[in-house]
Amino acid sequence: MTQDVTYSSYLDLERILAAQHPSSDAHDEMLFIIVHQASELWLKLCLHELFAARECIVDDRLRPSFKMLARVARAQGQLIQSWDVLSTMTPHDYSTIRPHLGGSSGFQSAQYRMMEFLLGGRNPDMITMHEATPDVAADLRAEMGRKSIYAEVVDLLSRRGFDIPQDVLGRDVGAAWEHSEAVEAAWAEIYRNPKEHWDLYELAEKLVDLEYHFQRWRFGHLKTVERIIGFKRGTGGTPGVPYLAGVLKSAFFPELLSVRTAI
Repeated sequence: MTQDVTYSSYLDLERILAAQHPSSDAHDEMLFIIVHQASELWLKLCLHELFAARECIVDDRLRPSFKMLARVARAQGQLIQSWDVLSTMTPHDYSTIRPHLGGSSGFQSAQYRMMEFLLGGRNPDMITMHEATPDVAADLRAEMGRKSIYAEVVDLLSRRGFDIPQDVLGRDVGAAWEHSEAVEAAWAEIYRNPKEHWDLYELAEKLVDLEYHFQRWRFGHLKTVERIIGFKRGTGGTPGVPYLAGVLKSAFFPELLSVRTAI
């Protein structure tokens, strides 16, 4: 009965607070575990909102999607702040727990990869590391087989009467998005005449917020790794700082950035 529900039982705190299992007696391992577990919970919320926002965009119901996308941006703020907490760990602190991490790496986060795929940053090679967990790999492959949020937005622009070429609308949904002059031109018209296209203008800015915060999260990751391990390779053989610096150069919504120069 509902009157028997307590704060602890509703939130399943017994399991959540018992889910930290340090492998060493190093003081900072608890910090390392909790920061990453909390990040996965924020990522779960981001995915919950992004999947729903995409359906709203497909149905041309943009107003509900605005709240969802704004909420993701706020959740991303929490993810960004997590690096400030983790960066209190010094190189010596990390050296005491690193031997206990084995081949595990944040690079293996399936939820992070799903969020990247949802936004349009797609690389089928990134599914390979998840093949040991068939359900996860299947979910990622399924996402690769459908249109990203941005691809659905571009489809919406076409349905609203903007001139989007068929080769853009029919592009391979599993491939990374490539800049389109026609898509940039559509956004330019929207940005030059926001009063005539207010909901699309607001949608564009919500997407820019997502990209902005995602890149801030990546930059925070880079600087935290750099601060703690320098240019060493990451756990699991990941490239570390050079890889993180490389992804900062990629964009989910390139036309929304280039249009700022065009208008």
